[in-house]
Amino acid sequence: MDTKRTILVIEDEPHILLGLKDALEFEGFSVLSAGSGKAGLGVAQKERPDAVLLDLMLPDLNGYQVCEELRRTSPLVPIIMLTAKSQEADKIRGLEAGADDYVTKPFSIGELVARIRAIFRRTQRPSEAPTFRLGEATINLAAHSLQRDGKRAEQLSFYEVELLRFLHERQGQAVGRDELLDKIWGLEASPTNRTIDNFVVKLRKKIEKSPDKPVHILTVYGFGYKLVD
Repeated sequence: MDTKRTILVIEDEPHILLGLKDALEFEGFSVLSAGSGKAGLGVAQKERPDAVLLDLMLPDLNGYQVCEELRRTSPLVPIIMLTAKSQEADKIRGLEAGADDYVTKPFSIGELVARIRAIFRRTQRPSEAPTFRLGEATINLAAHSLQRDGKRAEQLSFYEVELLRFLHERQGQAVGRDELLDKIWGLEASPTNRTIDNFVVKLRKKIEKSPDKPVHILTVYGFGYKLVD
């Protein structure tokens, strides 16, 4: 239930912070807040929220630094980055820092709440195949981890896990970007949305021997992706 879910909002602009707090509480969530990166990290460590809304531009640490530290201390918590920047490079950097999703200001509360609820629905979803091998990588969906070549396990973000889970369930079949966006992100696909492509690049770096010549996560040009073992 949403009433049992706690969201930490890290945002330095008081009017935006108050607006988000009021809107999310109206939707039935419990809301924690912080006005700086360091304060947000302290609240996250103490309270262990179920999700984090993280502003990119903060007065002390920037959002990328906060995201990386959150990932180190709380590898499984979903993080949605709030940013006024719309450039592709900024979004990619946010995903590489460990963010699960991003929303560009100005955004509607309806869109933000839909993304949050989509994350919570999928965290409750049981996995029929919690562990599977892909080449030399062992993926544990339940633990959000990937181990390759006997090296130390890497943590996977929420959407990395969901993308692998969905492609694994349809292994050997081509799955379209539109379907992946709809089933995983719960959003209508946009022809300029490169969200899935960015996550695939990250996963290939972790799974493939030669990420530029993938043999497991294959591109189906003009359509989507296919998982092959």
